[in-house]
Amino acid sequence: MTNIIEVRDLVKYFPIKRGVIFQRQVGAVKAVDGVSFDVKQGETLGIVGETGCGKSTTARLLCRLMDPTSGSIMFDGREVGAQKGDALKALHRDMQMVFQDPYSSLNPRKSVGSIISDPFVIHGLYTGQGERKRRVQDLMDRVGLNPEHYNRYPHEFSGGQRQRIGIARALALQPKVLVLDEPVSALDVSIQAGVINLLEDLKNDFGLSYLFIAHDLSVVRHISDRIAVMYLGRIIEIADRDELFDRPAHPYTQALLSAIPLPDPRRERARQRIIISGDVPSPANPPSGCRFRTRCQKFANVLTDSERELCLTVDPALEDRGAGHLNACHYAEATSVL
Repeated sequence: MTNIIEVRDLVKYFPIKRGVIFQRQVGAVKAVDGVSFDVKQGETLGIVGETGCGKSTTARLLCRLMDPTSGSIMFDGREVGAQKGDALKALHRDMQMVFQDPYSSLNPRKSVGSIISDPFVIHGLYTGQGERKRRVQDLMDRVGLNPEHYNRYPHEFSGGQRQRIGIARALALQPKVLVLDEPVSALDVSIQAGVINLLEDLKNDFGLSYLFIAHDLSVVRHISDRIAVMYLGRIIEIADRDELFDRPAHPYTQALLSAIPLPDPRRERARQRIIISGDVPSPANPPSGCRFRTRCQKFANVLTDSERELCLTVDPALEDRGAGHLNACHYAEATSVL
């Protein structure tokens, strides 16, 4: 299957400056620090991790909403960072983003019809007023909104309906890829399922590829084909969905999955939770060697002093350990935790 997105060694540092008049840089927040992954044509790649691990920054870099410090993003054979002017405009037409908060991502002064038709105006499509309105109402119907509500404003809709407006706006230009930045995290659980099912239907109907960012593991498992796990600006494990959930290899992934409640009370009582101790280190000053070692139960309780030395000094690379299952741990061991 062909890769539609190829990311290599992507880095984004935010400078830390001091001084009121003559500011000087004294450090950097390493929000994204050497991330590499691919998204295949027609695939949904899920990205999970704790708050602050760099998921949303990665999404914004992909859509060129900010420029990377270094690294390469290839989209459909084009280097994203090299696009300017009309070429960048064409890239934005092919790759659209759905934002996390449906309350702040829509302009409250514009009607729904105007919000969804904005991409047509920007790109000079469907210049006839009647045709444009018909296209917008078709999109509204496709995402489960009443086309008769074309002239209503965002405050007249619920959170789930507002997110559907955002999805309709993203679909207006018939993109090849949707970058979904936690699209259901701000919604009630009862509404989340409807939006997720809608996204799955749209993917099949429009032949889309998704980069789906979330922190809810059950949602990611439901919609994703492959899953990447991020920690402190790095991807530490990538595998097919079932492989990752059945045989997680990195201690961090194992701890995340062990927190998922099981529906069987007997299995829930019998299994042993993996507790992650301590706080996430500062991305401005990450630990030497393995970034997870300061919170790793294996490092603290299982490894010998000589084995710990490797974790202290050598940053493990993200490597294929077999069957396309990549992880970044010196002592990875696939173990079922569910």
